Amino acid sequence: MTSGQPGTGNARPIPTVADAQSRTATTAAAGAPTQPARTSDKTLAEATPDQPAPGDGGTAGAAPNGDAEAGPATSGSARDAARHGDKQDTPAEHSTTAKQGTTAKQDDAEGGTAAGDRTAKGTDAPKDDAPAKNGSAAKNSGAAKNGEAAKDSSAAKNSSAAKNSEAAKGSDAAKDGEAAKGAKAGDAAGTDKADGEVKPVGPERWEAFASAPEPRPSIVTRVGRAVGRFLIHEWTLAALGALALAVLMTWPTLRYPRYTLPQDYWDPSLQAWQMAWSGHILLADPARLWQSNTFFPELWSFAFSDTLLGYAPAGMLGSGPEDAVLRYNIMFVLAHALATFGAYALARQLGAGRIGAAVAGVSYTYAPWLLAQAGHLHVLSNGGIPLALAMLARGHGWSLRHGYRPERRHDGWVYAGWLVAAWQLSLGFGIGLPFAYFLAGAVLVAAVFFYARRLRTGQAVPFGRRLFAADVLGGVLFAGVGLLMAVPFFKVTELHPYAERTIGDISLFSPPATGFVTAPAESRIWGGLHEGARAALPWHPEMTLLPGFVLYALAAGGLIFSVWRLRHRLLLLAGVLVTMAFAMGTRFFDGTFTYVPLFEHLPGWSGLRTPGRLMLWTTLLLGLLAAGAVTALTDRVRELTAQRIPSWPGPWLRMATLLPLLLVTVEGLNTTPHPVVPTQPAAMRSAQGPLLVLPSNQSLDQHVMLWSTDGFPDVVNGGSGFTPRQLDDVRRVSQSFPDRTSVDYLRTLGVRTVVLLRGQVVGTPWEISIDAPVESLGISRQDVGDAVVYRL
Repeated sequence: MTSGQPGTGNARPIPTVADAQSRTATTAAAGAPTQPARTSDKTLAEATPDQPAPGDGGTAGAAPNGDAEAGPATSGSARDAARHGDKQDTPAEHSTTAKQGTTAKQDDAEGGTAAGDRTAKGTDAPKDDAPAKNGSAAKNSGAAKNGEAAKDSSAAKNSSAAKNSEAAKGSDAAKDGEAAKGAKAGDAAGTDKADGEVKPVGPERWEAFASAPEPRPSIVTRVGRAVGRFLIHEWTLAALGALALAVLMTWPTLRYPRYTLPQDYWDPSLQAWQMAWSGHILLADPARLWQSNTFFPELWSFAFSDTLLGYAPAGMLGSGPEDAVLRYNIMFVLAHALATFGAYALARQLGAGRIGAAVAGVSYTYAPWLLAQAGHLHVLSNGGIPLALAMLARGHGWSLRHGYRPERRHDGWVYAGWLVAAWQLSLGFGIGLPFAYFLAGAVLVAAVFFYARRLRTGQAVPFGRRLFAADVLGGVLFAGVGLLMAVPFFKVTELHPYAERTIGDISLFSPPATGFVTAPAESRIWGGLHEGARAALPWHPEMTLLPGFVLYALAAGGLIFSVWRLRHRLLLLAGVLVTMAFAMGTRFFDGTFTYVPLFEHLPGWSGLRTPGRLMLWTTLLLGLLAAGAVTALTDRVRELTAQRIPSWPGPWLRMATLLPLLLVTVEGLNTTPHPVVPTQPAAMRSAQGPLLVLPSNQSLDQHVMLWSTDGFPDVVNGGSGFTPRQLDDVRRVSQSFPDRTSVDYLRTLGVRTVVLLRGQVVGTPWEISIDAPVESLGISRQDVGDAVVYRL
C-alpha cells in the first residue's frame, strides 16, 4: 500500500497488517513453522507514523451512523489530529472501530473462527494489495468480536481479519476519493484471502478467546424467576400485608371459625344464611333466587334485606350451619383485607407514597366507628368502592397529583373498574346505593369539565373511542346490575308498603355532632373513656362515629403540609364537611338542605334508615388528606437522609415515618366479642317443611334461618329489616299453640310441622302447654332431643 497525498508522486510503500497476515499465511502453507508475531501493536504504530488511525482523522471520518465521509487525507492529518489531542485508535491501545463510532457488527464466535461469517455490505475487499477506495468501515465485519476476544494476545492482534479491515480503512492510498463500501473479512469456512490465494486458517487457534455461549435457563428456572418477581411485587406485598393485618386485627375470628361469630349471633346468623341460600339456589334452581325458604309463604322474601348476593360463589362451597358459620367468618376477614387493599390502591393511584397509602388503607378499614358495625357484614364489605375508583382512575390516566395524562389510558382497567363496581353494588344497597349515585355524579362532572376544557382551549382533549366504548359498556353493565337488584326490592315495597321508611324513622337513627368524637364500646383505646358520652346518645350503635383522633390530626396536617395541590386539599376538606352533614341526617338543620331532599327525590334512598353509615365516605376522604401529609413527610425525610454526611441517622428517620401508620393501627384495636353460635336442634335435621319453630321473634328467627341451611326446608320464621304482617299474625295466633284455633290457622298456611324448643319456653305461654295432650286435635307429638315436634 502507499501513503501520501494523492497525485503528489511522493507515495512510499508502508507495510500493513494485511501484508503481514498474507506473509504469515504463505509461510504456513510452505511448511515453515509459524510463530506469533512478536512485534507489538504499539511498535507497529510507531513504525508507521504517517498512517492515520481509523476513525479519527484518516482517509475518512466515521459518521455517527457508521458511514465514512469521503474526502482527501494526507499523512499530516494524523499528526494534526494528534496535536489537537485526538485519540488515535491504534491496536496498541486495544481500540476497535466500534469504540470510535464505526459500526462493525459483532458476530457470534462459533467454532473459534478467526473471522466473522457474515459478508460486509458493498464490494469485496481489494485483492493483491489493491488500494481500498476510501477506508470505509466494514459494516458487517465479524472481526470486531474476535478482535475484542483477542485483546491481550499479540498473535490475535497480528492475525485477526479485523485489523485488516482497520488497515484498509486507515489507508491513505485511496486516489479516487470514493468510499469503500465494505470488505469481506472471511468466508464461513474461516479462510483468509490475500494475494489472490485462499489459505486455510486453523480455527482451533482462537477457540480459547471465543466468549462462551450463555446457558439457556431451564423452564423450572424461568418459572422460579417469574414467581419470585411476582412475590416481591408491590401489589403482591400489599395484598399479603392487608390479609395478614386483617387476621390480626379481627382476632379471634379465625380461632374457632365454625362455632363463633363476631359481635353477636343475630345479624351475623342472618347474613350467614344469605350467603348459603344464594350459593345453594343458584346451583339448584336459579329461578327461585328471590323466593327464599324463609318467611313462608311470602314472595320475594330474599329481598327483605340486603342480600350479599356478590358472595354467592362462596356460598356454593359446603353445606349446613357449621359450614355457613365458617364461610361467614372467612368472608368477614377477607372483607377487611379487601377494604385495606382497595383504599391503598386508590391512594397510590392518586399519587400518594407507599406509607401514606398504607395509612389511608388502615384508617379506612379499622376506623373506631366501624367497630360498632362488626355484626353487619354488608357494611364492612366496602372494599369494592375504593378499588373500583382506583381502577377507573388508572384506566382514564388520571391522578390527583399529576392530573390527566392521556398516554396512561388503558381501557382494560376501565372494564375492570366497572366490573368491581357492579360487584360492590350486588352486595347490597345500604352501601351500594350512595356509591352508585356518586359514580353517576362523577361521570357527569367529568364530562362537563372535559367539554369545558375543549371549548376553552379550542383543542380536542385526547380521549379515544376505545375508552369511550369501555365507559359506555361498563356503565351499562353497572346500571343493569343495579336494575336487576332493584326490581325485587320494588316488588317488596309494592307488596308491603309499610316497609318503606319515613322521615320519623330517619330521625331516630340520625346522630348528633357529638357522635363524631365518640367511640363505640368495642374500641380498645377509647371505649371505656367514652362510656358517658355514649350514654347520652339515643341509639349509640349507629351514632358513635369517631373515625379516629389520629386520623383527624393527620388530615388537619394534610391541609397545611401535603403533596396534594391546595385546591385539591380544599376540595377534600369540602367533601369531608359535606359528607358529615349528610351523615347527621335530620340533625343538621332538620336535614332540609341535606338529607331530606335526597330522601324525597332520589329513587331508593328512602330505604336507607341509618344516615350515620355515610361516615364511610368521610373516613375515606380524611384518609386521603392524611395520605398526602404522610407522603410529603416521607419525601422530605428521603431528601434529608440523602443530603446528610454521614447518613447514620437515615434509618432512624425512615423508621420515624412509620409512626403515623402505627398510631392509626393501634387506634383501630378492638374488644369485639365472639359469642358461640347456638347449636342446631336435632329436631331441625329431620323435620319436614313447611315448618314453624317456636318461640318466634326477630332475634330467635335469625338462628332458625341459619339452622335451615341444613337442607333448606321451607320455614315460616324469618328476620329482616321489617316484619311482614302475616308473620306478625302467625306469632300472635301461635301464642296459644297447641289449640284448635292455632292448628287450623297453621294448616291453612300450609304448615305441616311445628318445633317447640324447650330451652326457650321459660317465661312464655308454652312453658305450661308444652306437655299438654294433643290427641283430640288430630295431631301427633314427639320428643326429639331438647325439642318437641308436632306433626299437623
